[in-house]
Amino acid sequence: MALAEKSHPLLRLIALDAEDLSILSAHVQDALVRLADIAFLGKDKRLALLISRFDWACAGGDDLQRCRSGLHFDHVLRVSSIGIDRQKSEALLNLLSISFESGQAPSGTIHLTFSGGASLRLEVECIDAQFRDLGPRWAASARPGHPLEEAAEPNNPSHEPSPLR
Repeated sequence: MALAEKSHPLLRLIALDAEDLSILSAHVQDALVRLADIAFLGKDKRLALLISRFDWACAGGDDLQRCRSGLHFDHVLRVSSIGIDRQKSEALLNLLSISFESGQAPSGTIHLTFSGGASLRLEVECIDAQFRDLGPRWAASARPGHPLEEAAEPNNPSHEPSPLR
Protein backbone atom coordinates (compact mmCIF):
# COMPACT_ATOMS: atom_id res chain seq x y z
CA MET A 1 0.00 0.00 0.00
CA ALA A 2 1.63 3.24 -1.11
CA LEU A 3 1.19 6.36 0.98
CA ALA A 4 0.06 9.30 -1.12
CA GLU A 5 -1.23 11.64 1.56
CA LYS A 6 2.23 12.74 2.77
CA SER A 7 5.21 13.51 0.59
CA HIS A 8 8.56 12.58 2.10
CA PRO A 9 11.79 13.38 0.28
CA LEU A 10 13.80 10.44 -0.97
CA LEU A 11 16.91 9.99 1.15
CA ARG A 12 20.37 9.72 -0.46
CA LEU A 13 23.56 9.19 1.54
CA ILE A 14 27.24 8.54 0.81
CA ALA A 15 29.68 7.17 3.38
CA LEU A 16 33.41 7.68 2.88
CA ASP A 17 34.62 7.35 6.48
CA ALA A 18 33.61 5.72 9.78
CA GLU A 19 31.60 8.75 10.91
CA ASP A 20 29.61 8.78 7.66
CA LEU A 21 29.03 5.05 8.05
CA SER A 22 27.58 5.53 11.55
CA ILE A 23 25.10 8.09 10.16
CA LEU A 24 24.15 5.69 7.36
CA SER A 25 23.74 2.93 9.97
CA ALA A 26 21.24 5.02 11.93
CA HIS A 27 19.11 5.55 8.82
CA VAL A 28 18.99 1.87 7.86
CA GLN A 29 18.47 0.46 11.37
CA ASP A 30 15.68 -2.12 11.30
CA ALA A 31 15.67 -2.44 7.52
CA LEU A 32 14.37 -5.79 6.32
CA VAL A 33 16.60 -7.60 3.83
CA ARG A 34 15.57 -10.69 1.87
CA LEU A 35 18.57 -12.99 1.31
CA ALA A 36 17.78 -13.15 -2.40
CA ASP A 37 18.25 -9.35 -2.48
CA ILE A 38 21.91 -9.49 -1.44
CA ALA A 39 24.51 -9.85 -4.18
CA PHE A 40 28.29 -9.86 -4.07
CA LEU A 41 29.69 -8.85 -7.45
CA GLY A 42 33.29 -9.96 -6.94
CA LYS A 43 34.51 -8.81 -10.35
CA ASP A 44 33.18 -5.30 -9.61
CA LYS A 45 34.25 -5.44 -5.92
CA ARG A 46 30.69 -4.51 -4.91
CA LEU A 47 28.18 -5.81 -2.39
CA ALA A 48 24.64 -4.65 -3.20
CA LEU A 49 21.50 -4.95 -1.10
CA LEU A 50 17.87 -4.11 -1.81
CA ILE A 51 16.24 -3.27 1.53
CA SER A 52 12.89 -2.25 3.02
CA ARG A 53 13.95 0.64 5.25
CA PHE A 54 11.95 1.60 8.32
CA ASP A 55 11.78 5.42 8.27
CA TRP A 56 12.67 6.42 11.81
CA ALA A 57 12.70 10.12 10.84
CA CYS A 58 8.94 10.11 10.19
CA ALA A 59 8.02 7.61 12.93
CA GLY A 60 6.40 10.18 15.23
CA GLY A 61 3.01 9.10 16.53
CA ASP A 62 1.28 6.63 14.24
CA ASP A 63 3.15 7.61 11.06
CA LEU A 64 5.04 4.32 10.60
CA GLN A 65 6.48 3.79 7.13
CA ARG A 66 8.87 1.65 5.17
CA CYS A 67 10.54 2.53 1.88
CA ARG A 68 12.28 0.40 -0.74
CA SER A 69 15.95 1.40 -0.84
CA GLY A 70 19.24 0.39 -2.39
CA LEU A 71 22.53 0.11 -0.50
CA HIS A 72 25.89 -0.81 -1.93
CA PHE A 73 29.49 -0.99 -0.81
CA ASP A 74 32.36 -0.61 -3.27
CA HIS A 75 36.03 -1.68 -3.05
CA VAL A 76 34.96 -4.94 -1.35
CA LEU A 77 37.68 -7.58 -1.51
CA ARG A 78 35.91 -10.40 0.31
CA VAL A 79 32.56 -11.08 1.97
CA SER A 80 31.89 -13.70 4.63
CA SER A 81 28.81 -14.45 6.70
CA ILE A 82 27.93 -15.80 10.12
CA GLY A 83 24.57 -17.38 10.90
CA ILE A 84 23.21 -16.95 7.36
CA ASP A 85 21.96 -19.94 5.35
CA ARG A 86 22.24 -18.81 1.71
CA GLN A 87 20.06 -21.76 0.66
CA LYS A 88 17.05 -20.00 2.26
CA SER A 89 16.81 -17.20 -0.30
CA GLU A 90 13.37 -16.02 0.86
CA ALA A 91 14.46 -15.62 4.50
CA LEU A 92 14.29 -12.10 5.93
CA LEU A 93 17.06 -10.48 7.96
CA ASN A 94 16.58 -7.46 10.21
CA LEU A 95 19.55 -5.10 9.85
CA LEU A 96 20.54 -3.70 13.24
CA SER A 97 23.76 -1.81 12.52
CA ILE A 98 26.68 -1.13 10.22
CA SER A 99 30.11 -0.56 11.74
CA PHE A 100 33.74 -0.27 10.66
CA GLU A 101 36.82 -1.93 12.12
CA SER A 102 39.96 -0.18 10.96
CA GLY A 103 42.84 -2.11 9.42
CA GLN A 104 45.91 -0.75 7.68
CA ALA A 105 44.50 2.64 6.61
CA PRO A 106 42.37 3.11 4.63
CA SER A 107 41.40 -0.59 4.55
CA GLY A 108 39.41 -2.45 7.17
CA THR A 109 36.29 -4.48 7.79
CA ILE A 110 32.68 -3.36 7.54
CA HIS A 111 30.28 -5.35 9.73
CA LEU A 112 26.58 -5.60 8.92
CA THR A 113 24.92 -6.95 12.05
CA PHE A 114 21.46 -8.53 11.87
CA SER A 115 19.12 -9.70 14.61
CA GLY A 116 19.47 -13.30 15.74
CA GLY A 117 23.28 -13.19 15.67
CA ALA A 118 23.64 -13.15 11.88
CA SER A 119 26.22 -10.89 10.24
CA LEU A 120 28.06 -10.06 7.05
CA ARG A 121 31.73 -9.14 7.14
CA LEU A 122 33.12 -7.08 4.26
CA GLU A 123 36.86 -6.79 3.88
CA VAL A 124 37.30 -3.46 2.08
CA GLU A 125 40.10 -1.42 0.55
CA CYS A 126 38.38 1.70 1.93
CA ILE A 127 34.94 2.86 3.02
CA ASP A 128 32.80 3.66 -0.01
CA ALA A 129 29.08 3.14 0.54
CA GLN A 130 26.06 4.63 -1.18
CA PHE A 131 22.44 4.52 -0.09
CA ARG A 132 19.34 5.70 -1.93
CA ASP A 133 15.60 5.48 -1.37
CA LEU A 134 13.99 4.10 -4.48
CA GLY A 135 10.34 4.26 -3.39
CA PRO A 136 7.53 3.50 -3.01
CA ARG A 137 6.54 4.03 0.63
CA TRP A 138 3.97 1.97 2.48
CA ALA A 139 2.50 1.84 5.96
CA ALA A 140 4.51 -0.32 8.36
CA SER A 141 2.42 -2.66 10.49
CA ALA A 142 4.42 -1.96 13.67
CA ARG A 143 7.31 0.01 15.13
CA PRO A 144 10.39 -2.27 15.31
CA GLY A 145 11.41 -3.31 18.80
CA HIS A 146 14.24 -5.37 20.19
CA PRO A 147 13.51 -7.51 23.24
CA LEU A 148 16.61 -8.48 25.15
CA GLU A 149 18.03 -11.62 23.61
CA GLU A 150 20.26 -14.11 25.33
CA ALA A 151 23.81 -13.82 24.03
CA ALA A 152 24.90 -16.52 21.59
CA GLU A 153 27.58 -18.86 22.84
CA PRO A 154 30.93 -17.64 21.42
CA ASN A 155 32.23 -21.17 20.76
CA ASN A 156 29.16 -22.27 18.81
CA PRO A 157 30.38 -23.72 15.49
CA SER A 158 27.39 -22.20 13.64
CA HIS A 159 28.95 -18.79 14.28
CA GLU A 160 32.06 -19.43 12.16
CA PRO A 161 32.45 -17.10 9.16
CA SER A 162 31.78 -18.62 5.77
CA PRO A 163 32.38 -17.04 2.34
CA LEU A 164 29.39 -15.44 0.64
CA ARG A 165 28.97 -16.61 -2.93
